[in-house]
Amino acid sequence: MRLILVRHGQTSSNVGGFLDTERPGADLTGLGREQAAKLIDVLGREPIEAIYASTLVRTQQTAAPLAELFGLQTQVRDGLREISAGELEMLSDEASIRTYLETIFAWGAGKLEVRMPGGETGTEVFDRYDEVIAEAAGSGAGTAVVVSHGAVIRSWAAGRVDNITTDYAGWRPLNNTGAVILEGDPGTGWHALDWEGEALGGPGVDTPATDGPAGEPVDVDQ
Repeated sequence: MRLILVRHGQTSSNVGGFLDTERPGADLTGLGREQAAKLIDVLGREPIEAIYASTLVRTQQTAAPLAELFGLQTQVRDGLREISAGELEMLSDEASIRTYLETIFAWGAGKLEVRMPGGETGTEVFDRYDEVIAEAAGSGAGTAVVVSHGAVIRSWAAGRVDNITTDYAGWRPLNNTGAVILEGDPGTGWHALDWEGEALGGPGVDTPATDGPAGEPVDVDQ
């Protein structure tokens, strides 16, 4: 199947640089809603048969224009939520952000037992994400869109996609409404066709300086 992992649009927490990971999370900004609407220009040409989003409202708001276009109901799944920041929740200082990013990419490198301070281990995060991806693959949809979050998409891709290394996922940004496009299935594995790090709606809605810490590059120490 073709699996399109899309990061949500911009939120006020992104603009402030905060590690905002708890439910329900911040709403989309005006620009974030524009980014969501612009997804139609690119993904509207895809033969989308299923749309999933996390339990954080920003992903559901981002998915809404696509769901309306295709006449689909967005399927909301808790397993797609952002990686919990635990003790780092709503912090924005450089040290906290680096700890968060270094932890998620340790998982992509196979160190799944590492725990986010006060939060989840890599095993817990990957298990819940794998469950929803398996559901999407088993739905019979030839193409599915999963609207999720920057950190969990990048970390999961590093750990589960055969041609995405931890170093690549760490250094390659994933701006708001950027996407990672995969083909495959849980049984045979996943292969990346494209990593669209910039907003799919084009440069007019691509604002990396205010996209928040989840999409930022980091030097991964493996």
